[in-house]
Parts: sequence; C-alpha cells; structure tokens
Amino acid sequence: MLGIEKKAARNTWTAVLILLLVGCVYLIREAIIVFAVALLLTYLLYPLFSVLNRILPGSSRGPALALVYLILFAIVTLMVLSVGSQVAEEANSLATQLPVLLNRVQSDTDKVPVPRAAKSIQDQIIDQARAQLTEHSGELVSLVPQYSLKLLSGSRYLLLAIVVPIISFFMLKDGGLIREELIDLLSTGRNRDLVEDVLSDVHLLLLQYMRALFTLCLSVFASFALVFSVMGVPDALLLATIAFPLEFVPLVGPLAGAVIIMVVVVFSGYAHPLWVFAFLGLYRLFQDYVLSPNLISVGVELHPLLVIFGVFAGGQLGGVAGVFLSVPLLAMARIIIRRIRKQRISAPEHVAVT
Repeated sequence: MLGIEKKAARNTWTAVLILLLVGCVYLIREAIIVFAVALLLTYLLYPLFSVLNRILPGSSRGPALALVYLILFAIVTLMVLSVGSQVAEEANSLATQLPVLLNRVQSDTDKVPVPRAAKSIQDQIIDQARAQLTEHSGELVSLVPQYSLKLLSGSRYLLLAIVVPIISFFMLKDGGLIREELIDLLSTGRNRDLVEDVLSDVHLLLLQYMRALFTLCLSVFASFALVFSVMGVPDALLLATIAFPLEFVPLVGPLAGAVIIMVVVVFSGYAHPLWVFAFLGLYRLFQDYVLSPNLISVGVELHPLLVIFGVFAGGQLGGVAGVFLSVPLLAMARIIIRRIRKQRISAPEHVAVT
C-alpha cells in the first residue's frame, strides 16, 4: 500500500518509538535520578534488613523494616552528636582564621623573594602554590556567599533527603512483589528465564557495589582522620569528613577532595604539605590497586575510558547525581548485554537439542 513495505514501516515506527522513549526519559530524568538514588540506598540497607527479617519471628516485614530505620536513625544521630560537634568547631575555626591566613600569605608573597637556588624544591612548590592561591583568593572568597545562598535556597534538596528514604522504605517492603510484576511485564514465553537471570545479576551487582562503595568511604574517613591526626595536620577530622561523602562520586569526588585538602593544608601554614600530598597519592594507589579489586569482583569492573565517558555523560544529564549513578548504570548495561549475548549463543544449541 502506497509503495511502502511492511518491514520498512515496522522498522521506522520502532525507531520513532525508541526516540520518543528516550525523549520522555530525558524529560523526567530528575524523577528517575531520585528513584535511582533511593534504589541504591535500598541496597545499602538490604543486607541488614535481610538478616533482621530472618531473625525476627513472623512472616511480616514490618518489624524488620522498623528496626532497620531505627538503627539508621540511631547511627546518624550518634555520628552527628559525636563527630558533628568537633567538625563544626573545626569548620568555624577555619572560617574565622581564613582572612588572617589570606593576609599572612599575601604578606609573605610581598616580601623580597629569596633566590630560587637557595630554596629547596619543597619551598619552591609551596611558594608557587601559595602565590596561585593568593592571586585567586579574592575570586574564591567572593564565590562563597553566592554558592552559600544557592545552597540555602535549594530547599528541594532538603525535601529529597526526606523523600528518598521514604521511597527506599517501600522498595524494601515490596521488593519481591515489584520483581515479580516486572518479570511478568517484560517476559513472554522462554524470555522469562532471561529476564530472571538479568534481574538476579543486577541484584547481586548492586548489593556488591553499594557494599564496596560504603566500605571504601569508611576506609577513607578512618584513614584520613587517623593519619592526619598523627601528622599534626590542622582540622584533621574536618578534612576526613569532607573526603567521606566525596568518595561516593566516582573519579571527580576523590580529585575534588584531594584539592580541597591541599588548599586547606597550604593556607593553614602546615610545615610539611608535601607529606600530605604524598600520602594522598599513596593512598589512592593502595585503594585503586589493592582495596577496590578485593571488594569489587571482576565482572563489575569497567574500563577507565568507559568510566570517564560515563562520568562526563552523567554530569551533562544529571549533574552530581548523574555522575554518582554513572558507574552502576554502566555496569548494569554491561551485565544485560552479556546476558542477552549469552542467550543468543546458546539458543541454536537449545533448538538443536530439542
């Protein structure tokens, strides 16, 4: 009819529907990011929920869910009361001393310079860093009120902090039912086995990824707080607390944390900033080549180029949340593609046997 082949028309409509689906996903990307973050929180709480659900009597999940969130609230409250007060004191002290430190660095750079040959390499590096920081210190200080107002005006982030745990609660409560409904929706005939295998692989992936990520963040906090305290670095607990949440953001977060730490160390007048720089480099090598491989299995690992692409693409689509979600989404896509390819390879053998 009208000179159009049915196969060509079907392929065209399929492409149009895919483009429309991609466009809809882009338009509601913020809502998708919220649910994705809630899903990762769910998998962070799932091991504790699973243990309590087996221990507590009865078939209802209510007591286990209530106990999980009570434990979560207790841990957060304990951390705020024990660590938060000292971190707040160090932050206030640093904010109070910042103008004095800037003036001191400015006065040091205005003095008659010592001949470069008479300085050690460490002194030359420190002088260059301080000169650059002093040159741009006015710009940095002027940006603080601007971004502070943006942060305070962004009340939706406070709303998300309440909404995400609520969504995670329902995911924990009805996770099995949601899985069965999803299998029934996506599977027809022999594809049911494929969908079940993909969901099982994704389930194990997210469990392992969140366990590994949280362990890495705790390792960063404990190591930085201990080593900085032993080295006598000013505001050691504050710097460790800053590095802890940044570790959740792949690639960009650890780099940003290292830059913030070095800026604070240089401005504070610490006598051995190169030792701090060396520690940060050695710890990154230890985490990337020793700790992470033992926490994350080979099937979850991604090529560095793919991670870099995912980080930039996620940042363009969803900002910081997109960067945070880029690695698990890429790992999930890899698992799905491998499962589909495996089924296609084994399909002819299955047909031949039957």
